[in-house]
Amino acid sequence: MTRVVILGAGMIAEVHRRAALAAGAHIVGVMASNAARTQSAADRWGVPPVLSLQDLKEVAADVVHVCSPNALHLEHVKAAITAGAHVICEKPLATRVTDAESLQLLSVQRRRVGTVPFVYRYHPLVRELRARVHDGEFGRWQLLHGSYLQDWMLSPRVSNWRVDARNGGPSRAFADIGSHWCDLMEFVTGERIASVMASFSVTVAERPVSSAVSFTHGDPVEPVMTVNTEDAASVMFRTESGVLGAVVISQVSAGRKNRLWFEFDGAQKSAVFDQENPETVWLGSQTSNTILARDPGQGSADARRLSSLPAGHAQGYAQCFEHFVADTYAAINGEVREGLPTFVDGLRAARIAEAVIESARSEQWVAVSRV
Repeated sequence: MTRVVILGAGMIAEVHRRAALAAGAHIVGVMASNAARTQSAADRWGVPPVLSLQDLKEVAADVVHVCSPNALHLEHVKAAITAGAHVICEKPLATRVTDAESLQLLSVQRRRVGTVPFVYRYHPLVRELRARVHDGEFGRWQLLHGSYLQDWMLSPRVSNWRVDARNGGPSRAFADIGSHWCDLMEFVTGERIASVMASFSVTVAERPVSSAVSFTHGDPVEPVMTVNTEDAASVMFRTESGVLGAVVISQVSAGRKNRLWFEFDGAQKSAVFDQENPETVWLGSQTSNTILARDPGQGSADARRLSSLPAGHAQGYAQCFEHFVADTYAAINGEVREGLPTFVDGLRAARIAEAVIESARSEQWVAVSRV
């Protein structure tokens, strides 16, 4: 049985815990931001507390799930790999490209599996679109565009550790959710972003000092801090083959809870996917439009494998995360499944984010590093 330690005890850590249990793992420890929160999480989950990173060696976990604030990822991933564990690290893999590079290299040197939960790859219809792209159904890409919109940061009362660049890194909205969109675009289309032109917007200039749990509201009477990470971003890009694209990222779009949406327009056909309605995709041509529904009895091998519920029984984010974790554990046991996002993909996301941040600062086109 896979022995798992989770570093972090917030909303996403709970998602990791449930997916680990669904994959048959045994949670052998949890560590939060301080001793009191660690003990509280341990009591809530019914697992032993891990009081320091040095204790990871004694716990002898097979896998460490890193769900801590972004600025701690470098230290936490290093400690986990040094202790001999494989690692699932929340994105961003690190807040600086050089740190992401060092973590990816360390995982290779120590022969440890390292993965990053770009879990939207695990929607069955995303895999179906990818297979159809591979088969040439869409033709040469004409335009790649979309958005990822949320509203959980809309209220000036809401705060989170991500608001402060010291904890979350120099980018918030783009690094947090824009990275998902870019990963999914490249995964489905096979295109690679070569250069970007970006602009950031801070729509709420001040937020409460204390950090609220993600997707919750803070105390309206708390002291405030100046926000130094973006609420929204607009990014235009060109791919290495010359295709034009654009994406709008926002955490302040009223009514949008978690709407990752894309339209990929090819010379023969276009495709539209909406993560809030993942059971269908729209396929368009000059002569007809069709709606393709998820069906475990139809489609590509990957789409069928990831359809864990019968047609008409809606599956979504939770099942994506469960499949991602199960595929990570399978890779640890030597069974590599196609499409698993690894530290290589985490490093790729860090390089794109670095170029986006620099473009927003300089107001110029910036090349994405390929080194």
